[in-house]
Amino acid sequence: MSYIVLARKYRPRRFTEMVGQEHVVQALGNALTRQRLHHAYLFTGTRGVGKTTVSRILAKSLNCTGPDGQGGITAEPCGVCDACRDIDAGRHVDYVELDAASNRGVDEISQLLDQAVYKPVAGRFKVYMIDEVHMLSTTAFNAMLKTLEEPPEYLKFVLATTDPQKVPVTVLSRCLQFNLRPMAPETVQRHLGTVLHAEGIEAEAGALRQLSRAARGSMRDALSLTDQAIAFGGGALQEAAVRQMLGSVDRSHVVRIVQALGAADGAGLVRAVDELRGLGLSAAGTLEDLAALAQQMALAQAVPAALDPTDPETATVRALAPLLDPDETQLLYSIALHGRAELALAPDEYGGLMMVLLRLLAFRPQGAAPRRVELPAAEVTPAPAVPVAVPVAAPAPEPVVPVQDVPRVSRELRRPLEARARMPVEPQAMPPAAPAPAARAAVPPWEDEPPGWDEIPPADENAPAAGLPQDEPVRPVAVPVATPAPLRPRPVQMDEVLDDPLVTRWCDLFQRLSERALVNGLVRELAWQAQCIAIEPGAGSLRCVLRVERESLRQSGHRDRLQAAITELVGQPVTLEITPGAVTDSPSRRETQRRERAQHEAEGAITDDPMVQELLARYPGARIVPGSIRPN
Repeated sequence: MSYIVLARKYRPRRFTEMVGQEHVVQALGNALTRQRLHHAYLFTGTRGVGKTTVSRILAKSLNCTGPDGQGGITAEPCGVCDACRDIDAGRHVDYVELDAASNRGVDEISQLLDQAVYKPVAGRFKVYMIDEVHMLSTTAFNAMLKTLEEPPEYLKFVLATTDPQKVPVTVLSRCLQFNLRPMAPETVQRHLGTVLHAEGIEAEAGALRQLSRAARGSMRDALSLTDQAIAFGGGALQEAAVRQMLGSVDRSHVVRIVQALGAADGAGLVRAVDELRGLGLSAAGTLEDLAALAQQMALAQAVPAALDPTDPETATVRALAPLLDPDETQLLYSIALHGRAELALAPDEYGGLMMVLLRLLAFRPQGAAPRRVELPAAEVTPAPAVPVAVPVAAPAPEPVVPVQDVPRVSRELRRPLEARARMPVEPQAMPPAAPAPAARAAVPPWEDEPPGWDEIPPADENAPAAGLPQDEPVRPVAVPVATPAPLRPRPVQMDEVLDDPLVTRWCDLFQRLSERALVNGLVRELAWQAQCIAIEPGAGSLRCVLRVERESLRQSGHRDRLQAAITELVGQPVTLEITPGAVTDSPSRRETQRRERAQHEAEGAITDDPMVQELLARYPGARIVPGSIRPN
């Protein structure tokens, strides 16, 4: 008899044998027990988690007749009747499995649906199982929609896919969807132990742990790797042999890297990379194990009780946790994850690994004291200790004038620039701080002001900030060449003075509305683009007239919402009127003018800077790239 691989030999035959999918088993079991059966099921999940297996068990549950031939629909198929044995063997006439990856056209689906009009031949239900259903073409999906929505009472659809995002919404809405989750390494390890015990094969716990992690949530992958490991180890599973087969990094190398990071030992990191290179171990696998160890260390620092006490590596993780602060552990985890993506860009794989490890060392806080810990006897590393100098606080440097970033220049031009950069800065006397304003009584906004809003002081945009020294204008240095032309022409708006007091008060009101989030969307745009032309007290309410150019903003609904927002803000009734016309002053125009003024001031500061003038004079072909200057 030919050998049957473990993934097929130990495929579950009933729901009670399913591992790691209790949520799906419970839902299907209750539905079968209560006879509340849907006509279409969709099973999603990564490869090897049991989508096809669940489909076959469901088909057996629907068609099982029991050992005596008198059974009905059940959540526990007998496995001995003709229907159960034929479905397990893949020869039941009423159970059809279709691989949509190779039968994705409308012709194959139409041929399958043509047989749906005929009742089951041997079973109670016809079950159509379509695997990788997301591979079907658009016309194939459209062809099956009607039958999928209203199939005959004897027909059940079971769809399976690894990519549900590619399945049309019209199909998803017609199916009962179950997501089969990737299995935890502990669950896979326990199941592998059960399978190997049934096979009579000895296995070390460390070897099973390596296989369960390498499977990445797929039980089929875990059983296939176990088959490979049995052949590699000659009938036995040993941790060293499995590690060699998988090409994974010995945990001791990663432990030494963390020890070197905690001790700020750069030489130790270099030795660790040289060892990995000499053994031919994977740099990407090293960073993966380093991220896994950092995750365990973070868990030990935050929730020590969450670690598995039966795991032999728990003692090492708890010993390594004090080496790094919690924020350093998070940084180690993040850099290790992102470093794996950078390895493909590095000229050399181990050179890229070296840079990632040195980056971890470079990001340690300045002045952090080196730390060392005693590991359990099984994890003591033979790497010699390297003495680390105690950091000494350096004297504070004298303040110097910051030098702007400039292109690379010749030595003759750089000498006077560097000499000027080393000139000490003379301390300037700071002007006295403005007195703090007196605290106002806590009253509703606008309540202590007359109806005409006359007490709102107009905002002076050109006034300097209180308490800040004003820089003296820098006079340009005479250069032997013509002064470069301005970067862009000065617009006409710069010469305008927007100082209408009504608009100033409206701008202040708009700012208060925005801070309290009373307006948004088109209502906020209405207030932003409007020009206030009148504020008058009326009979029991305040009358405010706005001028708006855009017709789309003058709708009554926008006006009513803005009126309600102003009423809520000022605490008294407000009547808002909107008239069409050209707008010459508004919060929007003032903000535009402020930005243009800041942009031109920044451009003027760069153009008139003596250093820039000197560089432009020295290099006739040099120029300032238009649009490259941005105000602070």
